[in-house]
Amino acid sequence: MPTKNAASEPAKPTKRAGASSAAPALVIKRTFDAPRDLVWKVWSDPDEARNWWGPNGFTLPFVEMDQRPGGKWRAHMVSPDGKDFWQHGVYREIVPPEKTVYTFIWDSEPQHEMLVTVLFAARGNKTEMTFRQEGFRSADEKAGHEDGWNQTFDRMATYLKKTQGGKDARR
Repeated sequence: MPTKNAASEPAKPTKRAGASSAAPALVIKRTFDAPRDLVWKVWSDPDEARNWWGPNGFTLPFVEMDQRPGGKWRAHMVSPDGKDFWQHGVYREIVPPEKTVYTFIWDSEPQHEMLVTVLFAARGNKTEMTFRQEGFRSADEKAGHEDGWNQTFDRMATYLKKTQGGKDARR
């Protein structure tokens, strides 16, 4: 997920997920001060996702999630300067509330498919999330996604806090 600045021009990737990548996988770990079932709900429910999905200043006017293997997801992010960013993919694996694996494709670059794996582990009344995205064509593309996802996860932590009075996520 790109940052506000990087989002104006999504990277021009060329390889399919599973092919060797020009940049190593992006791995982000967060611990959210919220129970795993709530973190899963906020992640997997489109009505909840609208409240936090996207980097700072972005909105999400449209999101669909057919969460089953082979089901499709689609989202429309709008940047603070009004630019549209459509993205979509297909779920490969869903194990509520532990794991989701899906492809990630920018509509503007339909030939480039990345793979996202997200694990949710209960740690008492907290949740450890391990996010992995692979298939980047360059270190710059990876860096843009890393910044965008970190902003997104900060927004998710704030939303979880608002939802149930928890604390912000720790990296």
